[in-house]
Amino acid sequence: MFVGRQEDLALLTGMWDKRVASLVTCRGRRRVGKSTLIEEFAKRTAEHFIVVEGLSPRKGMSDRKQRRNFCERLAEHTGRDVRDAESWPLAFAQLDAALPRSGRTVVLLDEISWMGGYDKDFPSYLKSAWDKKLKNHPNLVLVLCGSVSAWIADNILNSTGFVGRNSLDLEVRELPLREALQVIGPAAERMSSTEKFDILSVVGGIPRYLEEVRPSLTVDENVRRMCFLKQGLLFREFDETFSKVFGDCVGRRRDVLEALSDGAMSASEIAERMGGEMNGHITRTLKELEYAGFVAREANLNPATGKPARIERYRICDNYTRFYLHFIKPNIAAIDAGLFRFSSMEQMKGWDSQLGFLFENLVVNHVGDLFRHLGIERSLVLSAAPYVQRGTRRGEGCQVDLLIQTRRTVYAIEIKRRREIGPEVMDEMAEKVRRLKVVKGVSVRTALVYDGRISPRIEAEHGFDALVPASRLLDPS
Repeated sequence: MFVGRQEDLALLTGMWDKRVASLVTCRGRRRVGKSTLIEEFAKRTAEHFIVVEGLSPRKGMSDRKQRRNFCERLAEHTGRDVRDAESWPLAFAQLDAALPRSGRTVVLLDEISWMGGYDKDFPSYLKSAWDKKLKNHPNLVLVLCGSVSAWIADNILNSTGFVGRNSLDLEVRELPLREALQVIGPAAERMSSTEKFDILSVVGGIPRYLEEVRPSLTVDENVRRMCFLKQGLLFREFDETFSKVFGDCVGRRRDVLEALSDGAMSASEIAERMGGEMNGHITRTLKELEYAGFVAREANLNPATGKPARIERYRICDNYTRFYLHFIKPNIAAIDAGLFRFSSMEQMKGWDSQLGFLFENLVVNHVGDLFRHLGIERSLVLSAAPYVQRGTRRGEGCQVDLLIQTRRTVYAIEIKRRREIGPEVMDEMAEKVRRLKVVKGVSVRTALVYDGRISPRIEAEHGFDALVPASRLLDPS
């Protein structure tokens, strides 16, 4: 079942309004549904759809095997006699010859980094084929898709050879929360909001993971089946995803995620946690993890100056990754041996504290869904991210779960998920607002986004300018 993605589909469909061929890049986290999106686009709008997927990295893989696979898949989809090509220019020439002469055609070169990763000249050959042959087909949309977004950025988006050629760069993100529940099916409507957030806290809005949820089972049983059985999809998913995205070069990338598993940090703090000095390798690794959808850069404005914050922080934005590092990874040996016994998430050590982080992550990842509940016009938002004000001799520090800034107003958002949320959160927020430095003339408003029972005093004493039950973020209206 295909769910959502209407804005992405509209952007893709707009390619047909042109009178010339379109080159599109499509990138995003593994399992997020990139290929499915392009397939749906082709199904809805095109007469012809050709898919060629690169072979996944493994021992003995070579450029020749990738070319052979390219030609075999091309023959399979077009019904033409396509011979094994001795070079990529010859392979692309056969693609050009095989393209239909009439009707809209979508060509998807999937996992493009796997396909072209064994020949350093592959991007140049592709660029030449586009310039000399493929762009001459006016009814063609050529999509270069892959989970190794850093490769696409380096070799296509940021390459001088492709300047001016890319019509659309589509970054496919996880599904909005309300659409994520549609993947589970109509039975999700009978789940409580707490159950919904339990499952979303583990898998986020990743369609492939949501497809594995069986709504007839409890959340605990779903998590046990997916995460804590060695046959479960999410037990080995982390290692498989890393190997598919980064190949053999996984060590430093995993180390960075481990360093971030306890909370957001700056690049220099990450380097210190890893026992080394800040250098270009750390910066490059963070960029790769950001492109791959594991890490988010908290690029906020400094509310005291209205200018970009001097120090950028990074956080694990992928809920499954955070859950894996805290709960699956420490128990791998026992799970592998069939010795681990899981009864409920509430009985897992550290679950209550991690639940807060996972819930906060969901809200921050889907901050766009929060704007309308706060009466904020999206077009007026200058920045929206967690914020840390460091203490100095001139002032005290504070940390805000989410800071949304417009030209005239700063919104300080507290995000809580507890069974009982007491009135102390009012005092905590009041203290943060007292410490928070903002530009003169800018108003500060507060909001509490929560899942759980809040103290009647919070509403009676108007402790926040806005109270937003998290269940509203799941409302499709």
